[in-house]
Amino acid sequence: MKNKRFNLFLIALITIVSLFSLWPTWRDYTFSKQLNSFGTAQDSLKYALSHCAEIEDARKKSLKLGLDLKGGIHLVMEVDQVDLFEQKAWNKDAKFTALMQNVRANAAKSDARVIDLIVAEFKKENTPLSRYFYDIRNSDQEIISKLEKESEDALSRAKEIIRNRIDQYGVAEPVITTQGSRKIIIELPGVSDETRVKNLLKGTAKLEFRLLREPEVLVRTLETINAHLAQNNRASQPAVQSVDSLAAKVEMTPATSPSPKVAVQPVKTGSNNPLYDLISVAPDGTAYTTAQSRDLVLALLQRSDVQALLPMDTELLLAAKPEVGKDAQKLYVIYLVKKTSELTGGVITEAKATFGAQGVQPEVLMSMNSEGTSKWARVTGANIGKRIAIVLDGAVYSAPVVQSKIPSGNSVINGIGSLEEAKDLEIVLKAGALPAPVRITEERTIGPSLGADYIRAGVQSLLWAFLAVSIFMLFYYKKAGIAADIALVLNILIVLSTLAGFNASLSLPGIAGIVLTIGMAVDANVLIYERVREELSAGKSLVSAVAQGYDRAFSSIFDSHVTTLSAAFLLYTYGIGPIQGFAVTLMIGTSASLFTAIVVTREIFNLLLSKKLMSEKSFG
Repeated sequence: MKNKRFNLFLIALITIVSLFSLWPTWRDYTFSKQLNSFGTAQDSLKYALSHCAEIEDARKKSLKLGLDLKGGIHLVMEVDQVDLFEQKAWNKDAKFTALMQNVRANAAKSDARVIDLIVAEFKKENTPLSRYFYDIRNSDQEIISKLEKESEDALSRAKEIIRNRIDQYGVAEPVITTQGSRKIIIELPGVSDETRVKNLLKGTAKLEFRLLREPEVLVRTLETINAHLAQNNRASQPAVQSVDSLAAKVEMTPATSPSPKVAVQPVKTGSNNPLYDLISVAPDGTAYTTAQSRDLVLALLQRSDVQALLPMDTELLLAAKPEVGKDAQKLYVIYLVKKTSELTGGVITEAKATFGAQGVQPEVLMSMNSEGTSKWARVTGANIGKRIAIVLDGAVYSAPVVQSKIPSGNSVINGIGSLEEAKDLEIVLKAGALPAPVRITEERTIGPSLGADYIRAGVQSLLWAFLAVSIFMLFYYKKAGIAADIALVLNILIVLSTLAGFNASLSLPGIAGIVLTIGMAVDANVLIYERVREELSAGKSLVSAVAQGYDRAFSSIFDSHVTTLSAAFLLYTYGIGPIQGFAVTLMIGTSASLFTAIVVTREIFNLLLSKKLMSEKSFG
């Protein structure tokens, strides 16, 4: 009797919890239907504002739909581990550069681990790894172990940083998984601004504060490069390299520079001056290039022969955002900065997108930790009157003049085009810098209309499966089929409510898992009912036949469900994306099926037997 009461209590509790968990989904549906029913956008907006908190709460707690049902973006990103290992190397020379170029070429054609490609390339040239990595006394095996750890850490860090950026962007239920040793798979349901998301994710967010070299040094360097190019008669090749179009400055007085409205004439012209065909230099030593020549200049600055002509510990970088010159011409400033940074973005503890004092220009406020504050005070105090460039991912935001020592560790990045850009910058600064550059190797966008078609097809498949199974059970098992159909409804309810309760997404493969669960749930009932029929054929009473049927079918049902659960668990552990969605619903559905088949239908039969509402014909 106690066991019966407990079973009834458990069934009631699970039913109530399931309905409660799905209630926000129903509210979200009714709110959406109500908003779409208004004749004008004004009425719809008025209703949304008056019920803002309720709509947001329902949407937050409702059953989430996956990428294939809701539409969104699917990306495959690859961590540039060749760049990572180049950063870890020391004592680099021309031979190391040649070896790593071969590794990069091989990595582009293969999915093999980069560390394996490095080992193979070094062995081919009979070069010990210790010549460039870690301690000279380390064996190759010790170095390989350390590099493998660096590789695993880089992939893990990149995944977490990307997750932090996406979480701050506000995507509901993103799916982020790793594949192999260098790939990250990202699914963002409900996201439509593809360009913004891609820029947000692939930016390394390596923030640096670097000292600028004097204008005269920049002019001499450009003259040297021009002479070298003219002498060797080398044509620059275009390069494809994206730079985030943001500009900013620290909370200092900007450097005095010629007005961008003033036309900047080339110093020299003609084929004997290949560099000055691409850039122009103002009288004060400020160098510019046009938007049309920007890619050519970037390619030129990356050439090894050009970099060899630069003064020691310096680098030529372009501005992130152009200035507007005469006739609305876009001009990018060229800076000669020190390679060694005075401070990096690792000291940033807080970043906040806001508007400036006049409430018009967006800006990002930054705060530093204690270590960064003391370093920043020391750097600004020792370089009063000099210019410090703010560099993010290899592009110069601005290069203001240090007017005084800054002891607070607070800085401002401004000159940003829009509040959206400021928020994106806030996100990448707060999430931190990626350990290595990442690039998008595959992208796929699913529109909302296609997602709606998938939802319609998925719901139809569920309905047809449910109707087919329900009608069969009613036709073949008569009154006992009603108990199986009630258990089936509760089974589906448990699956959907569990997904909603744990904020998991329902995807198209997940719907397939539910359809499979429907078949499994009925299969368990068929085993029980056939056992009951056998007992009735042996002359047992109805009460005894039901009890014996459940007892003897239990072991077979339990074994089959445990086997299915084990297979689903392995699918979830080793699968990715859609396979995991299928595995999750299958695990939940299998567990619910075991409960409904063994507990729910038995209590229904006990109730019917106590009321004398069943006979031998009730099982067909």
